[in-house]
Amino acid sequence: MLLSLFSCGIGLGSLLCQYLVKGEITSKYVPISSLLMTVFLADMAYAVYGYAQMVEHINILEKPVVFFADLNHNISEYVQALNPIRFFDDYKYIIPEYVHSFVKPIGWLEFLSTFAGKRITIDLLGFAICGGLYVVPLNAMLQHLSNENSRSRVIASNNIISSLFMVVGSGVCAGLLALHFTIPAVLGIFALANAVVAVYICGLLPHHIIRMIMTRILNYAYNVKVNGLEHWKNLEGNAIVIANHTSFLDAVLLWVYIPGDLYFAIDTYVSQKWWVKPFLNIVKYFPISPTNPMAVKSIIEEVKAGKRVVIFPEGRITTTGALMKIYPGPAMIAAKSNAQLLPVYLEGSQFSLFSRFGTQLKTRPQSQITITIQEPKTLQIDENLKGKAHRLAAARGLYDIMSNMKYEAGNRQETLFDSLIDSYKLLGRKMSIINDATQNPLNFGQFMTAVFVLGKKLAKQQKPGEKAGFLLPNMSASVVAFFGLSAFNITPCMLNFSTGLKNMLACCKAAQISTIFTSKTFLEQAKLVETANALEQSGLKLVYLEDLKKQITLWDKLVGLVASYSPRRYYKMIRGNVNPQDPAVVLFTSGSEGTPKGVVLSHENIQANRLQLQSILDFGLRDRVFNAMPIFHSFGLTVGTLLPLLCGVPVFFYPSPLHYRIVPELIYDSNSTIIFGTDTFFNGYARMAHPYDFYSVRLAVVGAEKLKEETIRKYYDQFGLRIMEGYGATETSPVMAVNTPMYFKRGSVGRFLPGIDYKLEKVPGVEEGGKLLVKGANIMAGYLRDSNPGVLESPQDGWYDTGDIVKVDEDGFVFILGRAKRFAKIAGEMISLTAVETEINALWPGKMHAVVNIPDEKKGEQLVLFTTEPSIERKILSTAFKEKGLSELAVPKTIRTMDKMPLMGTGKVDYVKLKELAMKNE
Repeated sequence: MLLSLFSCGIGLGSLLCQYLVKGEITSKYVPISSLLMTVFLADMAYAVYGYAQMVEHINILEKPVVFFADLNHNISEYVQALNPIRFFDDYKYIIPEYVHSFVKPIGWLEFLSTFAGKRITIDLLGFAICGGLYVVPLNAMLQHLSNENSRSRVIASNNIISSLFMVVGSGVCAGLLALHFTIPAVLGIFALANAVVAVYICGLLPHHIIRMIMTRILNYAYNVKVNGLEHWKNLEGNAIVIANHTSFLDAVLLWVYIPGDLYFAIDTYVSQKWWVKPFLNIVKYFPISPTNPMAVKSIIEEVKAGKRVVIFPEGRITTTGALMKIYPGPAMIAAKSNAQLLPVYLEGSQFSLFSRFGTQLKTRPQSQITITIQEPKTLQIDENLKGKAHRLAAARGLYDIMSNMKYEAGNRQETLFDSLIDSYKLLGRKMSIINDATQNPLNFGQFMTAVFVLGKKLAKQQKPGEKAGFLLPNMSASVVAFFGLSAFNITPCMLNFSTGLKNMLACCKAAQISTIFTSKTFLEQAKLVETANALEQSGLKLVYLEDLKKQITLWDKLVGLVASYSPRRYYKMIRGNVNPQDPAVVLFTSGSEGTPKGVVLSHENIQANRLQLQSILDFGLRDRVFNAMPIFHSFGLTVGTLLPLLCGVPVFFYPSPLHYRIVPELIYDSNSTIIFGTDTFFNGYARMAHPYDFYSVRLAVVGAEKLKEETIRKYYDQFGLRIMEGYGATETSPVMAVNTPMYFKRGSVGRFLPGIDYKLEKVPGVEEGGKLLVKGANIMAGYLRDSNPGVLESPQDGWYDTGDIVKVDEDGFVFILGRAKRFAKIAGEMISLTAVETEINALWPGKMHAVVNIPDEKKGEQLVLFTTEPSIERKILSTAFKEKGLSELAVPKTIRTMDKMPLMGTGKVDYVKLKELAMKNE
């Protein structure tokens, strides 16, 4: 039995080895297996000793057993030797050294019925399993590391040496027994010898032991998960590992969880710190000093030699949770050594106690850490660039790889409500997350409770999986209602109340809306009561939040409160059959170019755009967002609401961006650090704001319309604030490009977000740039039109035609030249209406100007200028354009002065209305 057990143990050890190493050729389990072999062998010695004592005790004291004495000895001597044992007449006396020759063999069941027998069995099996775990990887390494021409000789030599050790071991064992050593003593001696070898092996491979210990500790504390390990295993050729730097744990995490030998590039100053030195004693590293360029050259040589070097291109631990400044050094090393870059993204360690701001999360002492190893990248740098230009291009290329790495590591395959729960779990119940003009802030616990309570009432008015109209302003209750619908798998359709009754009815028809959720108070204050009555008369059902509030009982509140303590479990119960590709929201185009279209955005679309923005904008836990952009607009909903809330950033909501005097004061009062808006709104705030109202703002983003030069100057001179212009469309969820503090170019709308592919189609008559088409995970699921209600029209091959004429410069910055539909063909020449407006704005800043085109019998089309500046004359315009070298055809033929420019609810100029006025007066 014992021999069979030993053989099976060796086989089990071999299988265990395969399970643990998963095909990897490594010796990392050899030290621990050698130590465990020593433990099992030592314990077996004690177990055998105990068993021998037990057998002798049974034979002599408990059973009448016949023993035979040596005839050459006097039996009385043995009787005396056995004293003080009491003997009876039916016992014969024995010679003790011959007891073993006459003990009757026993069966394995009887053997296992004793405690010592069980112990010996377990020790022998454990020893054999560890033996298999010990010998299999070493044999594999012998075959792998040996040269093809000598491999058979190496294996043969190993077998000879193994046989030699068996013979020597057998001889030693025989000698010890001849010297009257007991079996327990023999096992103990071999256990001691094995311990010496095990300690020696651990001395050769100390990092394996430390790695195993650290793996257990980190898994227990942070439940570490590693994705993409196959990219590391399949890596060939020279490579540099680049990783984001989120905490003091980062180097430890990479060393513990990435197999093989890693070399770390560490700043010389950091390497001198006392808490770093213990780590440096067990890893291989290169000290780098900014004042010593030779250190970089030595790393290049090591990379050429095939060593895998780990570099943190940020050079420091993030203080925002997002990427910091990227240094060009790793890119230059990669270029000089002809090495690939292997991106490794660390997520979660920024929320640990070892980060720069993890201690702020009082409710989250630990966080789950994910290590994502991505496919190797090759850095492409123009060889014609030299000096500073080459270094900047290298840094920019490396930044693009790392921002793409951050985006690709994000989880797009979860619903918006799942992400809200993630944020809730991160921050805890007591974190204030939402506030509005009523100044009644809600912490996360109150917010989640309200979502479940109100959502349950909303769900009784609409079936899961259906679409419902959403007619509410920027208020906390509106956000609660939005997530309440989302929790119960009802798709909110955000109705734009500023477009008028006709367009709203067209929206309801396109999305097949039968129920609209709204508020009586809001309808009265927004003077939409007549509109609401007309909607009801059209057969639509209006459900008022005030009425639902009266239906809420104490039981509903208790259920919501209990659910808020276990939101994930409750959400799984109520959400029904929903997946990330299902519609999350339906937004509607502005109708500036005709009847509004329904834009269906899936959970994945919005998640993708959120993660794209997070990869380049630092939305940190210290931020506060002020959102006055209406949530029926994609900018106000996705960027101003969902992005911060799903990142755990508190938001202050205000119902109207047109209150130019109130908004700056509230920004000041709420200590907001991030604000969004359009150029029109920002201009209005600048006119009314106190110079100190924006003291806390560190990031101001403008979109939806072109940012004027005058607005840039105002905010820089008056508030010391640089405005970041972005670019997007409802169909892209909505952001496609944006300037950032790290990459900014005046006059552009920034660089494309990670994960967005683009192409430019040539437009006849337009010499510069082309029509922009984009593709990516953030592109809408499709359109809903009133001409074909309820039928989803998906983008062809995933490409969305923006209709915008753009150019992209050599640094990747996007410049909007105008919309394809906002080009006029005059006397055979294409004139950009946007460009004409830009020139007029530069001549008369502080006023509003808009240009539209209408048919012309002689020249095909003509331009009509609408302006709030009464002094503009065509002659003055003609002279100014001529001085700038602009075509005479670009001078508007007709100029009309207005007291107030017609605007849409989003702040955009209402070009449809202006065109109607131009045609009517014509």
